[in-house]
Amino acid sequence: MNTLYSLSILIYGLGIRIAGIFNPKARRWVEGRRRLFRKLEEALKRSENNWKGNVWFHCASLGEFEQGRPVIEGFRELFPEYRIILTFYSPSGYDVKKSYAGAEGIFYMPLDTPGNAKRWIRILNPKLVFFIKYEYWFNFLTEINRKNIPVFIVSAIFHKNQPFFKGYGGWFRKQLKHISWFFLQSEDAKNLAESLGIKHFTISGDTRFDRVCKIREQPTSFPLIEQFARESRIFIGGSTWEPDESLILGLIKENIPDLKFIIAPHEVHTSRIEALEKRLQLAVGSSPVLLYSELTPENSAAARILIIDSIGMLAHLYQYSTFAWIGGGFGVGIHNILEAAVFGNPVMFGPNFQKFTEARELIHLGGAYCLQDENELTRIISDLIASTNEYNRVSSICKSFVENGQGATRRITQGIQTLGFITPSRKPS
Repeated sequence: MNTLYSLSILIYGLGIRIAGIFNPKARRWVEGRRRLFRKLEEALKRSENNWKGNVWFHCASLGEFEQGRPVIEGFRELFPEYRIILTFYSPSGYDVKKSYAGAEGIFYMPLDTPGNAKRWIRILNPKLVFFIKYEYWFNFLTEINRKNIPVFIVSAIFHKNQPFFKGYGGWFRKQLKHISWFFLQSEDAKNLAESLGIKHFTISGDTRFDRVCKIREQPTSFPLIEQFARESRIFIGGSTWEPDESLILGLIKENIPDLKFIIAPHEVHTSRIEALEKRLQLAVGSSPVLLYSELTPENSAAARILIIDSIGMLAHLYQYSTFAWIGGGFGVGIHNILEAAVFGNPVMFGPNFQKFTEARELIHLGGAYCLQDENELTRIISDLIASTNEYNRVSSICKSFVENGQGATRRITQGIQTLGFITPSRKPS
């Protein structure tokens, strides 16, 4: 099975290289890994020599980085003598965070082949390794285990679609013994972990609650968007895909007074933005549709629909919104609802949300809505606009839910200390 797994990784890598001929994101994936080991060696040589050791954090993409960021920064506070190396799998994470100041080196993760794993670990020689959420790269885990390096899964979740739970999953289940400790998000994750025979875990919670609360405390301001919003209600479509935008178009066509729209698509490459802009303009006719890159003090107030053609802004934009639609629910799964909920936005999304604990819980509490079509969306928005008391009730549920979920970062950093894999130089604050 080891050979079959490694062969599948090689085939996948070849497929990405072929796709890179036509697809810009795949091309960035390939180009970002060129001379990768030499870049790592050069970065380690350039850095100061008084570090006690290297600690490696790996995130798949931008969402996982935001989940891991509180732990990176908590670890830095507790263990400042260790050099932090951060890796991403996806260009959408690396491109946005390649200048992040919280790490001494930021790289793509090499393809998970046995040779790459051995070479990477030999060069980096990490004292600890942290993988975020559900990053399981089995050749790397094998090499990390062979070198007796502690490895943790942070904000870990399990779901029944993972290979661990399939009839063919015996080999995959065996690989989990290479994990030193799981910091699990929830009781649901605990139950699934125990069904796999996992006993080395702590239920620490979800670090995203800590992260979004920090964003709310220190949001980035966008003066032109403040002018766009002014005294209007703002409906944000966050991380949207085309099926999400179809529902939002239905709401736009209702022409609800004093309701403006910000749409932040999940992908912002040129062809995607141009297609969305054309689609919206055809639907609304004379109503102005603007790109964020075109926004000026002169045109900001007149626009009714704003398309965000930049990345890295969305979590901070919810400070201006009244309602939030979270994209992905008609595809593989919804994106982060907590970024909107922390600002008191009633959150709405499509039907594919079941594997997200926070979405299920917030629906149960009455702060979130699973909607199937534009008629349902229009009805919910109209009802919330018509009743200030109902809107305030839902908004308060969302805020309280996020605030009550804080504390995972503290539990994880304290757990790292208690487990004894590393000795802190200072006590956690």
